[in-house]
Amino acid sequence: MSKLNAQAVLDLMDEICRAFAQTVRYGVRLVGRMSPPALLGAALVLAFIFTILPLALVLFVVFMLIKIAVGACVIGGRRQRSHQEPGQ
Repeated sequence: MSKLNAQAVLDLMDEICRAFAQTVRYGVRLVGRMSPPALLGAALVLAFIFTILPLALVLFVVFMLIKIAVGACVIGGRRQRSHQEPGQ
C-alpha cells in the first residue's frame, strides 16, 4: 500500500469534485429533456422523499422510544412486586 501524502489527498479530492460535477451536469441535462408530466412526477417523488419519509422515520423512532420506556416501567414494576411477595 502506498503512503498517504498531500498530493494523493488533493488528487482524490479533485476526482471526487469532477465526479460530482459530472453527475450534476447529467442531472441538469436529464431535467432539461423531461416532459412536463414527467417533471411533475419527479417533483412529487422528491417531495415524498424529502418530507414524508423523514417524518415517518422520526415518528417511528419516537413511538419506539415510548414503547421501550413503557415496557421498562412495566417490567420494573413486575420485578419489584415479585421481590416483595416472597417476604410477606
